[in-house]
Amino acid sequence: MPEENNVTVLYAVDRSIARVTLNRPEKRNALNDELIGALKEALRRADHDESVNVVVLSGAGDDFCSGADLEALQKISRATVAENLEDARSLMELFLLIREVRVPVISAVQGRALAGGCGLALACDLVLAAQSARFGFPEVKIGFVPAMVAAILRRNTSEKRAFELLTLGADIDADQAAAYGLVNRVLDDEAFEDELDVFAHQFERVSSPAVGLSKRLFYAGDAMTFKDALECGVDTNVIARMAEDCRKGIERFLKKS
Repeated sequence: MPEENNVTVLYAVDRSIARVTLNRPEKRNALNDELIGALKEALRRADHDESVNVVVLSGAGDDFCSGADLEALQKISRATVAENLEDARSLMELFLLIREVRVPVISAVQGRALAGGCGLALACDLVLAAQSARFGFPEVKIGFVPAMVAAILRRNTSEKRAFELLTLGADIDADQAAAYGLVNRVLDDEAFEDELDVFAHQFERVSSPAVGLSKRLFYAGDAMTFKDALECGVDTNVIARMAEDCRKGIERFLKKS
């Protein structure tokens, strides 16, 4: 049933898919305080809805997200250190929240995903891009630093590729982004919505609790040694074994054998 929780971000649940749409098409879905706050609210809403198996994040209009809007940039240039710190932390909280949401979050990129908008796309667990999509970090062209998104980019591609993207400020097409490991699938422009739906609905055929545990374990390993990651895997393995979904799944498997 379609619902809206904020004019800047649209929220609707279609079967098991929470569809979250950045809704500032006239501004190329540029980031500002209101949109970031509404996006956090939508993600938390999906996280608490047990009927949701996956979140699809997209942009209204021609572009996914063009980064910070002009008013936000003007605010940055006038702000105090404390104000800029608070503003930067708000965006950091959004990137962290995407990883904390129990279900996979897919960014569906059509048009341009630039600067913080590119960071937002790559912060998602999976990235599906239209053939005509463009990705890039042009911040250095105006003397800015793509600081937080650097942490995301380093985890998505090689050190050399990441450095090139961050320091040259050029944008790349969807095929290049896929070759760099930034994009999971490149979809035909005309069939984008249909192919996106087919991909997202695959999460209806797997155990949502198991996917949630896998997601938590996957990202927890970022800061762990190999041994600690294995220990964490042991704990997660035991939790999964005790879950009702696992018991029922084993019963079904044994009946088929």
